[in-house]
Amino acid sequence: MFSHARWEVPAIAVGALALLVGGCGSNDKKSSSTPAAGQSQSAAPAQTLKLEADEDGGLYFKPSKLTGKAGAVTFVMTNPKSTGKEHGIAVKGNGVDQDGPVVKPGKTATLTATLKPGRYTFYCNYENHAKRGMKGTLTVQ
Repeated sequence: MFSHARWEVPAIAVGALALLVGGCGSNDKKSSSTPAAGQSQSAAPAQTLKLEADEDGGLYFKPSKLTGKAGAVTFVMTNPKSTGKEHGIAVKGNGVDQDGPVVKPGKTATLTATLKPGRYTFYCNYENHAKRGMKGTLTVQ
């Protein structure tokens, strides 16, 4: 019986040591992982273009002309409370046709699209607002 207990103690000690060693990890903030295939290690943040609907309820954006750089572009469209109308944001051109959300007065709509150099139309995608003039031009360089 004594010889049997002699082997249990080292087995328990080995098991505890394995847990301690296995649980140890580097908390070194310099370590990094390799990105998966098709992912870049440091993606550039989207550039933000801000615009707003007319605060008096007119069917146009301010500003009506925007410029940006190729890549990810985020449109942030503010719909002031005083508009009394729902408005949205969308972008079209150069093979891109993306609709963002339509929001109530006092809310903000956000749309992100990847754009190549060229000219695009941004517009309100709520009802017939774009047909009635609520659109603008984006030049991407």
